[in-house]
Amino acid sequence: MATISVAPGTQLRCTHCGEDCPDHKIFLGNKHFCCEGCKLVYELLNENDLCDYYTLNNHPGQAQRIPVRKDKFSFLDDQKIHRQLIHFQDDTQTHVTFYIPHIHCSSCLWLLENLHRLDSGVQRVTVSFAKKEALIIFRQQETSLRHIAEILTSIGYEPYISLKDLGQKKPRIQRDLIYRLGIAGFCFANIMLLSFPEYFSQYGYADVKMNHVFRWLNLSLSLPVFFYSAQVFFRSAWGGLKSGFLNIDLPIVLAIMVTFIRSLTDVFTGSGAGYFDSMTGIVFFMLIGRVLQDKTYQGLSFDRDYTAYFPIAVSVLKNGQEVPTALPDIRINDTLLIHHQELIPADGILVKGNAIIDYSFVTGEAVPVHKTAGEIVYAGGKQLEGNIEILSIKEVAQSYLTSLWNREELRTPQEEQPSFIHLLSRYFTWVVLAIAIITGTYWWAHEPARIWPAVTAVLIIACPCALLLASTFTNGHILRILSRHRLYLRNAAAIERLADIDHIVFDKTGTLTGKAAASISYHGMPLTMEKLRAIGSLAAQSTHPLSKMIVAFCGKDDHLPIRNFRSVQASGISGWAEYYFIQLGNAAFTETTKTISTDGSTVYVSIDGRQTGYFIIRHHYREGVATLLEHLQKKYALSLLSGDNDAESNYLQKLMGPSATLRFTQQPADKLGYILSLQKQGHRVLMIGDGLNDAGALKQSDIGISLTENSNNFTPASDGILEAEQLTQLPRFIRTCKNNKRIILITFIISLLYNFIGLFFAVQGILSPLTAAILMPASSISIVLLTYGLSEWMDRP
Repeated sequence: MATISVAPGTQLRCTHCGEDCPDHKIFLGNKHFCCEGCKLVYELLNENDLCDYYTLNNHPGQAQRIPVRKDKFSFLDDQKIHRQLIHFQDDTQTHVTFYIPHIHCSSCLWLLENLHRLDSGVQRVTVSFAKKEALIIFRQQETSLRHIAEILTSIGYEPYISLKDLGQKKPRIQRDLIYRLGIAGFCFANIMLLSFPEYFSQYGYADVKMNHVFRWLNLSLSLPVFFYSAQVFFRSAWGGLKSGFLNIDLPIVLAIMVTFIRSLTDVFTGSGAGYFDSMTGIVFFMLIGRVLQDKTYQGLSFDRDYTAYFPIAVSVLKNGQEVPTALPDIRINDTLLIHHQELIPADGILVKGNAIIDYSFVTGEAVPVHKTAGEIVYAGGKQLEGNIEILSIKEVAQSYLTSLWNREELRTPQEEQPSFIHLLSRYFTWVVLAIAIITGTYWWAHEPARIWPAVTAVLIIACPCALLLASTFTNGHILRILSRHRLYLRNAAAIERLADIDHIVFDKTGTLTGKAAASISYHGMPLTMEKLRAIGSLAAQSTHPLSKMIVAFCGKDDHLPIRNFRSVQASGISGWAEYYFIQLGNAAFTETTKTISTDGSTVYVSIDGRQTGYFIIRHHYREGVATLLEHLQKKYALSLLSGDNDAESNYLQKLMGPSATLRFTQQPADKLGYILSLQKQGHRVLMIGDGLNDAGALKQSDIGISLTENSNNFTPASDGILEAEQLTQLPRFIRTCKNNKRIILITFIISLLYNFIGLFFAVQGILSPLTAAILMPASSISIVLLTYGLSEWMDRP
């Protein structure tokens, strides 16, 4: 085999994915690869003349070190599953949408849209970069759904197909608000244009007959705005009245109705052109703010349940054959074959294989659990080593994982507190009505003919659109600023709740700690290789996860005789390894007199009755967590809820401060109960977690944020999704949310100046259409610019 000489110290990067090449043995020509999988993808693309994929971006691929099981997508041959996944099928073509998490750059788009060059049965691929979805149209006579999934996987773009995809109706894009906005904008612009002759009619620049025509045209254009576009505000105001609450949309609706009725009166009586421009302008600008505030993150889901976490099918053993079976079709007493790195979908009894199960997402316990034949394994765990067989004892819908999600507290909607905007508008409305009554009373005593124009003008000009604009535009822009820093909040209400919190509760595993495996180190008397092998061989007799880590660290000798092995639960193990008597465990078990305080789990070692040393097993805490907690404890009460043990309690207490509450071995119900107890004490609670065991606490807390390594990864239902590397920016995010209320109040106070100017004319009954036409857009535009500028300025680091 040919070799390529490489200068000493040179670190080569994989041509496909850009990761470091551990050796220089895998190459093709002058191209180096980190693994055979990456080399295979390159060869496939090269054979089909698709190497432009590598010219659009440097190293655009994904590492292929973990091979994909050959028959992983065999379940797609099941016609029942096939029918539920596709959108459309006729005699010639089939349409299907796959979610592909690995889409990340223009090279991905180019390669996926050229999928037909790898599979001639594919007609067209349309990629949605924001949603990471690919709509694939293919000829079912020439290819199949399974083959397409396998082709995508072979080039590093494995589709993620979950139980949630079965029979799921694709959500329609909410275009209704956009249609209303478009109609309001069209009508507003044309009414303003047709109103220009009216604005300057007193200067002799307009024809009276044409002005009369323009008035009726304006009336016609205002009808779709009033009866269609403005219905958003009518429904909201009516809903508030039915529930006995005066929200901000009620005075808006009052202003719209008064403006419309006043304008109709003016046109029908021939006394003027009315204020159709102001009415349509109010609706148009309000809708812009509503669209910006209600903008959702289409690539994210804040309401995921267990079906998004489970695979779509699992292998069931029937008569010695693997039969791909959809999860809803799994029955009690089915034998399930769980492959390496696959999820356990239903509770069952382990009947065959070596089960090393990661339950961190379900329980919060960081260390994998070892199970032997005859023991029960629960749904939601991931099998880490090899294949296992389990006999299902419950159907998927009744499993332990499903019961966590279907808890009563997760299904009962929480009562939301009204926004301070609505409370402010309540007082604002009464003030406006008071001014209108005083104005009407004054003109009734002095000049009754002016009552109608003066009172209606007051209600028109004092419309709280400035307050609503200030809140909607500020909320919308703050949401975009936070998303720019990779904190994605569900809606504007979450901004206020995050600003008001006074107690922060953290999960530990996966939140304060990273996803990297725990590290182990030995401290004490030097050990010979012989003693290390003896310690490892003794530890290999135990199924405890810490023992497994010690075996991995020390190694073992399978031929070394172990005698008199003894295991004491929650204490340690002991026995003879050849001619060494070894004890591993806590200080009391090993009779260690000199104990130490560490920031991890400590396993003491005693050989032949002599204290030899100790192993420290540490979790990797995220970079910057210590600084974050030090900063937060100065302003907020802190708590930690962990499903893990308390081995690191001393270290965490030091990090979080002496006043912090630390609770370990917490079950989901325990976490939920703790959140409820805090709220009963009057605390406003922020919960930050990452696993299903946090779902109840996240839902119950005033605001729950799910932490994820990637915004497209699975997260439990929450009010917000935060990418893990941004956790240290939490104080900045809270400060930005607090600034949100300040910006709204500042812009509202400034907008009142416009109202005072308008009211000066309105109470005298001399408000002209020109004055109203200038004040309304000037107020709206200045508020938009002011909220944008203040939001950006206050977001500075």
